[in-house]
Amino acid sequence: METFESLVRSEFAPKNTYLNTASTGLLPARAVAAMRAGIESVAAGRPQDMFADVEAARASFARLVGVPDSRVAAGASVAVYTALIAASLPEGAEVLTAEGDFTSVVNPFHVRRGLKVRSVPLERIAESVRPGTALVAVSAAQSADGRIADLPALREAARAHGARTYIDASQAAGWLPVDADAYDYVSSVAFKWLVCPRGVAFLVVPEDFGGLDPVFAGWVAGENPWDSCYGPVEELAHSARRFDESPSLFSYAGARHSLELVEKLGVETVRAHDLGLADRFRAGLAPLGHEPVPAPGSAIVSVPGLGHRQPELSRAGIEVSDRAGHLRAAFHLYNVPADVDRLLEVLSG
Repeated sequence: METFESLVRSEFAPKNTYLNTASTGLLPARAVAAMRAGIESVAAGRPQDMFADVEAARASFARLVGVPDSRVAAGASVAVYTALIAASLPEGAEVLTAEGDFTSVVNPFHVRRGLKVRSVPLERIAESVRPGTALVAVSAAQSADGRIADLPALREAARAHGARTYIDASQAAGWLPVDADAYDYVSSVAFKWLVCPRGVAFLVVPEDFGGLDPVFAGWVAGENPWDSCYGPVEELAHSARRFDESPSLFSYAGARHSLELVEKLGVETVRAHDLGLADRFRAGLAPLGHEPVPAPGSAIVSVPGLGHRQPELSRAGIEVSDRAGHLRAAFHLYNVPADVDRLLEVLSG
């Protein structure tokens, strides 16, 4: 009988203690095999239909976040999708963001002329929505330290003041359940917790497209892409595919199978596994005299003052990140308790 552990072990075989999913997730064997087959098909002059992989990946992501696939655009970059949203806002619109949030979530609003960007501490973002706020943009889980936004409170505050909501789920999708239907826009890269290759990202939009103009629409954004290759696109896709970027096909060939694996394992099961390891690490830090950034319920643990030990840990075969002087460890489905204990052992030395 196939179990969570046996399925994970059949797909992942890291050669080190890898605790850095918040930077890059590991690829499952099935994704590697699919990418290799796609590359070899092109090398042999018989390219396989990797556009079918894009559609399968779109549908899989849609199921993971609870929306119809007609509301999901497929691309490669959260920053591009943030810029798409920024371009749709009227002159003088106020955008509320969290201080220190990931650059791809906030910078496009700063470089779009005529917007008013206001940043507040993450813990105050819901209470800081006010009349005149046009959009609230925030990461579901913070990249730097794993803190989780109070999304239900944010949603209610935005609704009370008529503001739209934009959630970046890049550090959440795959381990934290995401109800994309509860927000106007939800973006996510897939190369972290969704264990996909780089070059895959998604944007969820409302049924009515939320006022977005397909400003970068190319031939793939046509209702009939192969009839939209020359001259202006005569008929844009009737779905969110009108916001597609031209896809990185080899990446999507792998992503299809990575997302299939996450679906099979189940996000709630992955979450319980990841949080068990994160809590084990938090508990083990106390006897060492270290206190992590408070981030209850997060698979990301950030420890102030220990970032400088990242090179030492890497030499010991343990991969973590140094973020703003903090040591950031991220625990995911391919990690086991022995990985946590190994990290604690080296930190105690």
